[in-house]
Amino acid sequence: MARRGPLRDCTAVKRDEGVALHPSEQTDSRRLFVRVDDQPVPLFEERPILDSLQSPWHGLILETYHHRGCEIPIHDHDMLCLHLQTGGQVEMEWFCSGKSGRVRSVPGSMLLLPAGTRDSVIWHGATQRIVAGIEPALLKDAAEEMGLKGPCDFSLRWGFRDERLELLLVEMNREMRSGWAMGALYGDLVGMALSVALIRRYGELANHIPQRKGGLSRSHLNRVLAYIEENLGGELRLDELAQINSLSRFHFARSFRESLGETPYQYILRKRIQRAKSLLLSPGSTAAAVAKRTGFSDASQFTKMFRKATGVTPTAWRRGL
Repeated sequence: MARRGPLRDCTAVKRDEGVALHPSEQTDSRRLFVRVDDQPVPLFEERPILDSLQSPWHGLILETYHHRGCEIPIHDHDMLCLHLQTGGQVEMEWFCSGKSGRVRSVPGSMLLLPAGTRDSVIWHGATQRIVAGIEPALLKDAAEEMGLKGPCDFSLRWGFRDERLELLLVEMNREMRSGWAMGALYGDLVGMALSVALIRRYGELANHIPQRKGGLSRSHLNRVLAYIEENLGGELRLDELAQINSLSRFHFARSFRESLGETPYQYILRKRIQRAKSLLLSPGSTAAAVAKRTGFSDASQFTKMFRKATGVTPTAWRRGL
């Protein structure tokens, strides 16, 4: 593909210039890479404004960019790549599998590039965007948990809109910006919701997803609730809760919600706030001590979540008694 105009290459590594990846980028699988001439390179020349290097998420990479108008030369995707444009209005050209197209890209525009895609892209202007990379293993696990047999393939999509996917990516970006204040379990649930939404809406086997209904049995529910109560002060993950009753994450999360009318995260947060209120009644209790005993990462996170749940800070709540 011929270079057009003064646009700069978006890729951070150009082999003819001899520029090497930073050592931390060469081995860190939690950065979003594509392959150019079989060499791993970051997707954009600019470093992301935000990234998920320190996130507790599994199988998901999230990065936020403010990039210039640029060209990404021919490159290959090893994982599904989902873009959401959040700012800027530009003309975008794409080239893939002998085809090409030109679309007007505006806030809300999305790109869905499945693993195995080889393409090149030109943005004729600056944009802001959230980019998610979803590892094949995560999508495979989600498909199996949904009862699908065989791999779930996706079709390449340029310039489409999807309110559900947009809401999920915006929420994931908010959580990343907050330093993952909602914790690992919340990230598990949001990541699962994104994978399930992609499969249901754009997976080629979506019409074969079996329909399952019904909540957890009373014995299963009691086992899970007892485990949560015993481990409320530690980090709880969706995998370990599902394994208590030998269920898949997808089946467990759906059944839990059908049984109690709230997600596992909502239930656990409510129980943690209840326990925190009891602990705050003890003379001399501090926010740091209460946070440690109720599963929050620190006093700041505890105060933020307590205020969100009750409308007041822990100190104000105690004074109001």
